[in-house]
Amino acid sequence: MTTKSKIKLTLIVVLMIVTVVGGFLFWKSTKSVEINNSDKEQPKEEAGKAGSITGIECENYNQRPIAVMLAEDPITRPLSGVAAADLVIEMPVITGSITRMMAVFQCDLPDEIGSIRSARHDFIPLALGLDAIYAHWGGSHFALDKLDAGIIDNLDALKDPYAAFFRKSGIEAPHNGFVSSEKIINAAKKSKYRIEDNFSGYLHLEDPKAKTELKGRLTISYGGPYRVYYEYSPTENIYKRWRADQREIDKNNGNQVEANVVVIMRAESRMIELPDYNEVQIEGEGETVVYQNGEEIKGYWKKTGTYSNSKLSFFDQGGQEIKFTPGKIWIEVVEPLQEVKWGLY
Repeated sequence: MTTKSKIKLTLIVVLMIVTVVGGFLFWKSTKSVEINNSDKEQPKEEAGKAGSITGIECENYNQRPIAVMLAEDPITRPLSGVAAADLVIEMPVITGSITRMMAVFQCDLPDEIGSIRSARHDFIPLALGLDAIYAHWGGSHFALDKLDAGIIDNLDALKDPYAAFFRKSGIEAPHNGFVSSEKIINAAKKSKYRIEDNFSGYLHLEDPKAKTELKGRLTISYGGPYRVYYEYSPTENIYKRWRADQREIDKNNGNQVEANVVVIMRAESRMIELPDYNEVQIEGEGETVVYQNGEEIKGYWKKTGTYSNSKLSFFDQGGQEIKFTPGKIWIEVVEPLQEVKWGLY
């Protein structure tokens, strides 16, 4: 082989080696980029994280809770969206008589919520403790004084920021006021309110199971058409809600309202302005009984401060915070001597 041929062959071999090595390095760098990109995209896959209220995995786990005041007047039944609420707090707005609800939404965000009613000042600390945006249709002067002072991020239908609220035809005023989750969130964003959740959350049981094979009934003696009871189903491990001896139905889907946890919270109530306004002492502490998994857990509730953002907490008789069964929570605020009955059958 001539010298010229040898040089040519050597150049071909070197070129082949460079090509092979270069291809390998390119493949390796591409895989490295894919792995790094995969690592960077992992936070976007966190949609399976649990909501801070229910402890159940949901897409909207990082949504700041939205607390909506709902009517309880018989004419407003069935309510829209109530079955979707992660937590509902029910308590009297006239001592010994009319009750009202504050429904709190995080995981489930229904298209329609209502009938919406006015703010009451003793619901405000409860909304604060949940880190919620507070939605209402006007309010008592006690409540509006606090809201106008900017104590909580709130959306008032009387001011109707960014057309969040609407009235439905064919329903008698003032019971025809409604809102959608989408409209509330849009109005909150445009109001420059924080949308991400900062609520510290409740503790939850890891493996809840029914403690009994018997059915049960929990009866709460609110007055007249506001009387409530829950029927416990051990096979489903769920509490089904009834009001005035009728199933509590969500108008949006026709389903009966269900709770995984029902909390009885005893608190003093007194009239502060006749005939319309009372005050419930929901800051401080008092007796509580938690119903879940077919059993009752006695203890006490506690909320520190005055109009503070401290969490409404529930403890057993040993002073340990009660772990809830994951799922929807209903808190029933009753007076110290008000009758509450629980029985298995």
